[in-house]
Amino acid sequence: MKAALFKGKNTSLVIEEVKKPRPVKDQVLIKLSYAALNHRDLWVIQEQTQQFPNGIILGSDGCGVIEDVGEDADPLLVGAEVIINPSLEWGTNPVVQGDTFKILGFPDHGTFAEYVVVSKKYIFEKPENLSFEESAAIPLSGLTAYRALFSKARLRSKEKVLITGIGAATAQWVLQFAVAYQGRVYVTSGADDKIAKAKAMGATAGFNYTDPDWAEKAKKEAGGGFDIIIDSAGGSQFSKFIELALPGGRIVNFGRTAGNIDTIATKQFYWKQLQLLGSTMGTRDEFLSMIDFIESRNLKPVIDTVYPLDQIGAAVDRLQRGEQFGKIVIKMGK
Repeated sequence: MKAALFKGKNTSLVIEEVKKPRPVKDQVLIKLSYAALNHRDLWVIQEQTQQFPNGIILGSDGCGVIEDVGEDADPLLVGAEVIINPSLEWGTNPVVQGDTFKILGFPDHGTFAEYVVVSKKYIFEKPENLSFEESAAIPLSGLTAYRALFSKARLRSKEKVLITGIGAATAQWVLQFAVAYQGRVYVTSGADDKIAKAKAMGATAGFNYTDPDWAEKAKKEAGGGFDIIIDSAGGSQFSKFIELALPGGRIVNFGRTAGNIDTIATKQFYWKQLQLLGSTMGTRDEFLSMIDFIESRNLKPVIDTVYPLDQIGAAVDRLQRGEQFGKIVIKMGK
């Protein structure tokens, strides 16, 4: 089969023919129709110092058709149209992942290939309201957004929500989920056109974080601040969120695209009785709830671009430059 292989830090993914995997025990073999990129793939490419001469197949998101099953999997699954939950071996505690937790796509082989094998525990029926292409754009970003907004921040109807970096797919899922739940949503971006697109999706207003006064404008626009702030960037701007949060507010972070957090105004933090919450991926139950939420409200992911597998290098470059608005999807085969 054809696959995109990661072989070492800051090297381009290499398209090669590799041996098609076989399902064993409780595994299923999925012929993938589409996969999708995540910032996690960039982190692996940029930060892993170990060399992999035989290559690792990256990719956490995927949708396709079950072609074969292992000995402990129901043969009636063959032919089923499925998406994959990339949150593997979460453990028994819903509050936090266990020591064996890992994400599909590294260190184990992922979805940037024509086939993938996964345990039957991690396959779910493709949403009826979505195409294969759209379904591949859900798993990692949709799950991350759902846990951050509902399990962590515990959004209530009519609350004011600020979402940072709205060009990212996860941020857009937070936007769609919050709007569908009757939240009042505000966004940030470094690009005015992305803010305009977010407003077309239901955001009340948006703020360009390259403007030195964006935080003051946001606080005024929101009538004093926000009940919930969902952030995927960290970095130096994070300190502004303590000022922007209303008393009793919740700040959730699940990413570091802007680097580590510098400072926090400690007195404001405790005096406002704020909650600062970290979040990563999610549980099986949250994945099921997320899919049900998407189906019941007929939500669809924002697709930025679709690249064939042999052009995955260009897809990675686009993600690295931050040009995307929505999900960058990879098509397998012709």
